[in-house]
Amino acid sequence: MSNLDLVELKLVELDGFTLDRHKVESVVYGKGRVAVPEENLLRVRASRNRVEKQINDGKIVYGVNTGFGKLSDIEIAKDDIAKLQLNLLRADAVGVGEPLPVPVVRAMMTLRANSLAKGFSGIREETLQLLVDMINEGVHPVVPCKGSVGASGDLAPLSHVAIVLVGEGKAEYKGEILPGAEALKRAGLKPVALEAKEGLALINGTQAMSGVGVLALNEAERVGMAADMAACLTMEALNGVISAFDSELLAVRPHPELEFVASRMRKWLEGSRRITRQGEIRIQDAYSIRCIPQVHGASWQAFNYVDERLKVEMNSATDNPIVLESGEIVSGGHFHGQPIALSMDFLKVAAAEWANISERRTERLVNPQLSGLSPFLATDPGLECGLMVAQYAAASLVSENKVLAHPASVDSIPTSANQEDHVSMGTIASRQAREIIHNSARVIAVEMICASQAIYLEGAEKELAPATREYLEKIRDICPPLESDRAISEQMEELAQFILREGV
Repeated sequence: MSNLDLVELKLVELDGFTLDRHKVESVVYGKGRVAVPEENLLRVRASRNRVEKQINDGKIVYGVNTGFGKLSDIEIAKDDIAKLQLNLLRADAVGVGEPLPVPVVRAMMTLRANSLAKGFSGIREETLQLLVDMINEGVHPVVPCKGSVGASGDLAPLSHVAIVLVGEGKAEYKGEILPGAEALKRAGLKPVALEAKEGLALINGTQAMSGVGVLALNEAERVGMAADMAACLTMEALNGVISAFDSELLAVRPHPELEFVASRMRKWLEGSRRITRQGEIRIQDAYSIRCIPQVHGASWQAFNYVDERLKVEMNSATDNPIVLESGEIVSGGHFHGQPIALSMDFLKVAAAEWANISERRTERLVNPQLSGLSPFLATDPGLECGLMVAQYAAASLVSENKVLAHPASVDSIPTSANQEDHVSMGTIASRQAREIIHNSARVIAVEMICASQAIYLEGAEKELAPATREYLEKIRDICPPLESDRAISEQMEELAQFILREGV
């Protein structure tokens, strides 16, 4: 039985104000159904009435009875308004590349429905309801991952979502890729015929970059926690000096995230007989251990910033034009993805740094000149390579992350005959952020395996703190200690996926 078939599903209300990343994840992975509260439906109806009044009054409104972008000066005849909206979806569904994963598509749909439910988009209730029903019934449009410049909304990705609502395009339903009309039919749904502004309302938004971003941020939180746990295990493997994590010491540089990391690690290491204090074995550790609060803490600072930006964005109206409660319909720039583009670029750097410092701790574990342990943690060095090349894999991923971490948001290529002369590239930034986060999970998995092996060679399991010993068992359930060389590629990936899914 799939998640979508669960009988008791948590109801997530799309009220345009209270959606958060945890609720989105609940919907994305099939544990929650969505609904638009009646109060919001009243707003949606009122917004739609304002659009129709403007049309009936003969007003010229961008995207309602004009062309789009550079073609906005061309007035559209009243009889062609519905055709204009359908043409928009057909023309803009030009994404390329591999399809986005179903969870990302569900996140996009959920975020778009929440934005429309705020009542500033002029969409009809029945059109919004079909989008909600598609989420609940598991009709997932096939959305190519590339093609958005992140301004004028995520036009291409959202058009691939919207075109299924009119019975075109393709969609996944119960594991099968079908024509859009057939997918709707099998789910007991009927396509809609779009009216004035509705096509534009469905695709003018930042929900592709935000949808990827929300899932990436949730995974980043788990990766960050796992980075802190991996660091604890490495400290125990190498008799790390806990004195650098002293709360009084950290208070003289009062960034709260530094103490946030240090206090958690002190708690996890409580009761350990492997860690040391300043002067017992050595005065100080290398930076990759001594500076964990400063480096990991800075990444958590970035995480918190991105969390705040996404919290605002997922409860925002990102249309153009916006249908104001005064009755005016005003063109603006809320579709521009710059706030999310910069946030995702920041998250890229933060997650890459978790991996950077993790790989350096792995090097300290496998390098006998630094660790004093068996070379590359092999049981029979020379005859066996041990974990030598596992560190190579981590180094490769770290290097790849450095390329991906180049900010996408600093680039802009004008579109629509220079009418749209600055774009955000935010969807590129979001996709890169998630890739970096997945790479970082793999790097941290390598550190955990190396720390586990070092502890095994030292016979130190009983000397670990209770918290780290418990987590060590989870690692070893996936990747037992190496008694001789064996292929661990699949176990590295399984542990990385565990980190992304469960964290600590």
